[in-house]
Amino acid sequence: MKHRLFREQQLNCDIDTAWKFFSSAGNLSKITPEDMNFVVLTKFENDEIYKGMTIDYFVSPLFGIKMKWKTEIIQVDFSKSFTDFQKKGPYKLWHHHHEFIENENGVLMKDTVDYELPFGFLGDIAHKLIVKDKLQHIFDYRFKVLEERFNQHK
Repeated sequence: MKHRLFREQQLNCDIDTAWKFFSSAGNLSKITPEDMNFVVLTKFENDEIYKGMTIDYFVSPLFGIKMKWKTEIIQVDFSKSFTDFQKKGPYKLWHHHHEFIENENGVLMKDTVDYELPFGFLGDIAHKLIVKDKLQHIFDYRFKVLEERFNQHK
């Protein structure tokens, strides 16, 4: 079964600052809980995101089990949005759309993640028992880190 996670957060910064931070693969580990053991493996000559860009990681999503994850950037609208799609990893489907909307208070950032677990009904059970809460934890952690980084000096 497909699931959707949606989050939004107001950031007290300009659009260039937000775009530069979120479109840099190197910053992903800064907003991911340490217990995920998230490591970006791909080395980039520059940090500019582009359609077709692939990024390899190691991640331990559950029980400390280390696995490879590969995503591809399938859509980029500079300073407005980008979408990453899982090519290889723990999900049957992972489609993460990042959107940045400039406003009078800075930038409203929106995350929409459409995802599906493998293994049919067993994946549905795992989602109910473990994965849904784990994803909530990851995005709660991100919210906290981003609040500290962008919204401390309001």
